[in-house]
Amino acid sequence: MEWFIKVLKQFSDFKTRARRKEYWMFTLFSVIISGILTLIDTNLGTEVNTGTGLFGGIYSLLILVPSLAVGVRRLHDVGKSGWMLLVALIPLIGAIWLLILFCKDSQPQENKWGANPKEI
Repeated sequence: MEWFIKVLKQFSDFKTRARRKEYWMFTLFSVIISGILTLIDTNLGTEVNTGTGLFGGIYSLLILVPSLAVGVRRLHDVGKSGWMLLVALIPLIGAIWLLILFCKDSQPQENKWGANPKEI
């Protein structure tokens, strides 16, 4: 849970690097929270026609900027620009390419976005 809180505290940091563990732990907790909120929305009847519920929709909006920030920092860690997130707009291929980049190990040396977070 500390990784999730760390990302929320760094919600506006688009200039440094994020380890794989930070990104994937944030993603894991975010999916768990979304699942719980979906169950709550279903049980309370607060679902909308779009398939999302009131609480899930609010959570998605609140977590949007921190999710983008940790994605950009993760791309910086593998030596790519944060603009590479736009690759996700390419159907199927973009999502696969981003998944590969998010799973890659950190660049061992310092890059233009800072020192390797594993060594700090």
